[in-house]
Amino acid sequence: MATDSIGAQKQSAPKLKKTLSLGGVTINAMALIAPGAFLWLTFQINAAQTSPSGASTAMDIWFGLTVALILAFLTAASYAWLARRYPDAGPGSSYYFAQRALLDRGSCNTSARNAKFGVGWISHLYYWVYPGVMVAAMSILLTWILSVLGFSISPLGEIAIACLFAVVTGTIAYRGIQGSTKTNLLLNVVQIGMLVVITGMALAFRFLNPQHVTFTFSSLGGIVTPHDISNVLFQATIAILVLVGFESATAYAAEAKDPKVVPRAIILSLIIQGAFAYLFEYFGAEAWMNSSYSITSGGKVFTGFSAAAVSSAPIGDMVHNLGNVFLGGNGFTLELIVAAIVAAAILGTTLACMNTGVRVTYAISRDTEVPQHLSKLNPKYATPAIGIWVMTAVAAAIGSFGVLTITNLTAITLLSNFGTFMLYGLTNIIALIAFTKERSSILKRKVIPIAGFAANALMMATVLYLSIAGGGTSRLEGTFAIAGTALWLIIGLIYFHVNSKSKPSGLFPFPGKDENENKSAKVTKPRTIKFWKKD
Repeated sequence: MATDSIGAQKQSAPKLKKTLSLGGVTINAMALIAPGAFLWLTFQINAAQTSPSGASTAMDIWFGLTVALILAFLTAASYAWLARRYPDAGPGSSYYFAQRALLDRGSCNTSARNAKFGVGWISHLYYWVYPGVMVAAMSILLTWILSVLGFSISPLGEIAIACLFAVVTGTIAYRGIQGSTKTNLLLNVVQIGMLVVITGMALAFRFLNPQHVTFTFSSLGGIVTPHDISNVLFQATIAILVLVGFESATAYAAEAKDPKVVPRAIILSLIIQGAFAYLFEYFGAEAWMNSSYSITSGGKVFTGFSAAAVSSAPIGDMVHNLGNVFLGGNGFTLELIVAAIVAAAILGTTLACMNTGVRVTYAISRDTEVPQHLSKLNPKYATPAIGIWVMTAVAAAIGSFGVLTITNLTAITLLSNFGTFMLYGLTNIIALIAFTKERSSILKRKVIPIAGFAANALMMATVLYLSIAGGGTSRLEGTFAIAGTALWLIIGLIYFHVNSKSKPSGLFPFPGKDENENKSAKVTKPRTIKFWKKD
């Protein structure tokens, strides 16, 4: 009877469920990239960016995006190759890749543990701060929508909206990945359909010129031609931020019916959202930009990109104009519809990042490198329940801080971006270690991993340079992000040191064992891992 009871307990222990096909994994990764949301959210930043000399960089928006897309594909290739080599990574992603790559190349357990803890700890700057950034963005967008409808929202009201949105997103994530996938599928279809329609209208405006305006770019070729190499690089630092998220596919390996679909999902999500959606919609928005688009601010009249730079919603302004021209003066209605779709896309982005973050933390928690309560699964939905609600609270707190001022919002965005660049750069180094001695092309073994690392290092250095060289609030925002990153790394070192006294040799649980049998916390001495045949 006792044996039967124990067996029943083991059988009933909740586990992550294998329910995702190639489409499911791809859809969840696409939701994090979300082109429908980020064009609206970032175009004003693109238009407002200036070089340290004060000159506008807006004429190089599209080519900066192209450069950023190339850099993103370098990192995506490393992630895809690592996911193909280590299909047993489960939700561990780069955390697991770091350990396996070092052990495969003969490193000791201590080095492997140090490496994977560092990668896992840094990943939290991305996966746990980013949802808070999106929560703040949603609150700001909803506040804008309410304001154009005639409602005035106080700062306390903005905070309340941020907290409510965090709870709604956490509730969807709590109910399981299938519910999240269906939500993200609907949101992806709606937002891509929206951007195709709006971009088509923008291009029709360009070709028909119904208002007889003078366009900012005299020819369409001027949009896709670089004007200043340094400005292209500055724009790429913004563009790379809208492309991150393709790697989230690796966190769903434990829930994929076949882990071999993960590498394809990584590349597919970036092709669909980046190479198609973003390049297309940015091209259309810039083709529409014209001298008749003007905004008065502070007693001054701004036109073209300068107007977009001071507008609270330049894409909303464009949509309003297009609706008036092509839909019989119904620009305001069209603007509200598009804004609502953007809000839905932000929901998908926040949900996708939250799902990815809690799964990576779940893997690290199972490995006893962060508090083990974060690895407890809800028995009904098989989701990391405690981790989701902790992340919900963190996102609400970060989002509430971000909505207070644009300086706060930019600061938390930079903090998340630093985590992204560091994680991506380290993953390229992991790929270099994993493949350097294999009999494969030099592109896979060295060129692409090194280029990916260098690209991410360059992007981070450029962001730091612009933050510091810009002075004023830019310097304050950059200082906040630098200090936050340093503080998080110091906390990680302290936590690792204290945790190591009770768990001196934590190693990621390998597949093929029952969830309850993988107790790396019980290991007190270094152990030798015997791998099955490598691919």
